[in-house]
Amino acid sequence: MRVLVVEDEEGLVNALRAGLTRAGYAVDAARTVAEATEKLAVTGYDLMILDIMLPDSDGLSLCRAVRGGEFDLAPGTDLRILMLTARSGLADRVRGLDFGADDYLTKPFALAELLARVRALMRRNVSNGSTVLQVGDITLDSARHLATRGGRTLSLTLKEFGVLRYLMSRPGHVISTEELLEHVWDENADPFTETVRVTVGTLRRKLTAEAGQSPIDTVIGRGYRLRADT
Repeated sequence: MRVLVVEDEEGLVNALRAGLTRAGYAVDAARTVAEATEKLAVTGYDLMILDIMLPDSDGLSLCRAVRGGEFDLAPGTDLRILMLTARSGLADRVRGLDFGADDYLTKPFALAELLARVRALMRRNVSNGSTVLQVGDITLDSARHLATRGGRTLSLTLKEFGVLRYLMSRPGHVISTEELLEHVWDENADPFTETVRVTVGTLRRKLTAEAGQSPIDTVIGRGYRLRADT
C-alpha cells in the first residue's frame, strides 16, 4: 500500500520511512503542503500521514481541502488521513477529526502504535475488518507479516508480500501493472523497468511451489488477477 508522509522534520521523516517500509508499505514524503498537493494530484495514495505545523501552511487546511474536494486527487484515490502532530489538546483533536481526518495521533508516539493505527485504517476496505485476508487456501496476516498457502509458510520479500496483499484485497479483479506499481512501490521506482513483472513472477513461483498450481492469472494486455476460487 502507498503512503504519503507530510512532515518537515527530516529525522522523523526518515524514521517513519524506515518503520513503514519494514512493515511492507511503499512510502513517499512531502515537506510542505504545496509539495503534498502536487503528489496527491498524480499518485493514488492509500494513506496520508499528516503533520499540522508545516512551513507554508497547516495540515488542517490540507485535510479540509482534500475532504472538501477543493482540488482533484489522482484518479481512483481512496485516501485515508492520519494526523500526526504535537498538538495534543482536546480542541485540536476534535478539529482534526471534524476537518476530515480518519485518525489522530500525537507526538511523541510509539512506532508500534502508529503501525497498528495504519493497519486499522488500511483494512477499512476489507469487508470483515480483519488484518487477516483469506482467498482460497492462501492466508495473509498483515499484523504478523505472515503469508501461508495450504498451511505452509511462504517466504516472501517485502514487495512480494505487498503485491500479494494488494491482489488478495481485490480477488477476481484484473489489476494492471500500473496500479501495482502505484500502490506497492514508492516514487523512486522506475516505471519503465520490469520490476512488477519480475516480482509477480517470483511470487507466482513461490505460490506454485506450495500447491502445484499458480493462483495468479496473467490477463494479456491488462494485468494480473488472483482467482477468487484458488
